[in-house]
Amino acid sequence: MKLNEKLATIQTKFKSKKSRYNSFGKYNFRSAEDILEATKPFLLELGVSVTINEKLIASEPFPILESTATISDGDADFAIHAKAIVGIDLQQKGMQMPQKFGSASSYGKKYALGNLFLIDDTQDADHGKAEKAKPKLEGQALVKAKEFLKAGGSLDAIKGKYDIPAATLKTL
Repeated sequence: MKLNEKLATIQTKFKSKKSRYNSFGKYNFRSAEDILEATKPFLLELGVSVTINEKLIASEPFPILESTATISDGDADFAIHAKAIVGIDLQQKGMQMPQKFGSASSYGKKYALGNLFLIDDTQDADHGKAEKAKPKLEGQALVKAKEFLKAGGSLDAIKGKYDIPAATLKTL
């Protein structure tokens, strides 16, 4: 099977849920790590590898990163590449400099992989159509929910705000 056929197999069979939640923007999303995890079953099956490389392609008037996702099957003469370009907002408030670069890097990797695997993210908030999903009731939110119930709060109020796994619901 040729590399482009192997890539087409991944593109048509790829499944990756948007398992991460942005509480500020109130939307679910998938990360570059989620995408890579979803491709792992195909790597050995199809005899391919996927890599991501980044390089700084400009520094003025602000830094610009180019992320390149590559799929290859060991043939040094043939690989398929997809790129994404992201700028780094040095004026972004609330972030330290490493976070600014890390955020741009993650974003670039995600979109380079999305371009390579033809992932349609039209429901992502970055495309203006945020999904309205409730966050899972876990961690500190679970502790606060238990305190809320002890103080006489309503379980229905918690259900309205959070996605509560069945096992967690039993503990409430």
